[in-house]
Amino acid sequence: MITRVFWFAVGTGAGVYGTVKARRLAYRLSPPGLSDQLAAGGLGLRALAGDVREAMTQREQELLERLGLEPRRPLEGVDAPGRLGGSASLGTGARQPRRRDLT
Repeated sequence: MITRVFWFAVGTGAGVYGTVKARRLAYRLSPPGLSDQLAAGGLGLRALAGDVREAMTQREQELLERLGLEPRRPLEGVDAPGRLGGSASLGTGARQPRRRDLT
């Protein structure tokens, strides 16, 4: 009788474990689950990019100190590398047509 109760408990536990795993897998493969996974991946990539940027800046400072060079000064109107801002902004961003000399 004890062995039957034991195996009943083992079977119940295995069933609960399998049900929980199946529900988690079903959620991960559903549209909201995929969206959550993509969001988490994007967050991880942003964190990695920030860490790389910070380490790059630190290493640049170390190299500048070792070589005895002065650090670069940021350009006026530039907020971040490759991004214009402030007074250096180019307006609406619309390109002006090129003029051709037809003479």
